[in-house]
Amino acid sequence: MTDSRFSRQIRFAPLGVEGQARLSGSVAVIIGCGALGTLQAALLARAGVGTLRLIDRDYVEESNLQRQLLYTENDAFEGLPKAEAARRHLLECNSAIQVETHVTDLNPENADELLRGDVILDGTDNFETRLLINDYAVCHGIPWIYGAAVGSYGIAMPILPGDSACFRCVYSEPPSGAQPTCETAGVLGPVTSLIASLQSMEALKILSGRVSSVRRMIFRADLWNGPVRESPMPPRDSSCPACGQRNFEYLNGRRAPVSLCGRNAVQIHERSRPVDLIGLAVRLDGLGTVRYNEFALRMITPEYEITVFPDGRAIIKGTTDVGVARSIYSRYVGN
Repeated sequence: MTDSRFSRQIRFAPLGVEGQARLSGSVAVIIGCGALGTLQAALLARAGVGTLRLIDRDYVEESNLQRQLLYTENDAFEGLPKAEAARRHLLECNSAIQVETHVTDLNPENADELLRGDVILDGTDNFETRLLINDYAVCHGIPWIYGAAVGSYGIAMPILPGDSACFRCVYSEPPSGAQPTCETAGVLGPVTSLIASLQSMEALKILSGRVSSVRRMIFRADLWNGPVRESPMPPRDSSCPACGQRNFEYLNGRRAPVSLCGRNAVQIHERSRPVDLIGLAVRLDGLGTVRYNEFALRMITPEYEITVFPDGRAIIKGTTDVGVARSIYSRYVGN
């Protein structure tokens, strides 16, 4: 590949020729090829990162096109796996890189195969998956970059094992109760693009060997109402189960947030997280047929039947795929 391709990037003095060479020999792992992951992949591919490993079990749908910038109407028409559709488009803009695709759900059993690289970028919609990523990254000393967006709000944070606080230092417990999701609260493309751009910038610093330039900050933005701000990351917590005690319970598979539950159904049984069923019913209105009482809420869609209990437990009927059930739970109940 000619130097002219990256000439504008090389002329940026903090990167330079040596930094560009490091990029070409690096491996970036992207978990989730949705709104965040597709833009991360596009930016890193165009910047000349040598190998991208894309992990996503989902398929392109028409509703993705509003914010998932790599995909086309034809991808949705064909129902292509997101990772494969992304690979095709990435190679159209930079045929010299390697793009590995894994159409699968990340779990403790395949984490070692999938997550080995120089940096991990979060494009997931699942809190449990982020805790697994954090366990693996801290255990193996791999930097990773958290990001999330819903509505007009987004957040990004780099995690440098052994240097900064880890994800679990900052979020010691999963959020309680039902949380807004893109399915229930919507999401705007500009905020996902902003968060993915921030994640990609920190990844480029890491991959080019400029780790000292990584901002140890938590960036938050509401692009509709404001404000846009950043705050220092807290110090490492010596009592943190992951980076303090090195007890990697998510990586070791000791937690079982899901299990098969009878015929064609999966039960989600996370740690107790009380759910306001009335509030959840209001948020789900219009997304399916919803019925509820003090004991449970049930929503029926053309594909699935979701039953949520006040303690956060849920039964997803219509699938025996644990990854699909987790995604449905995250989509409708929250992360």
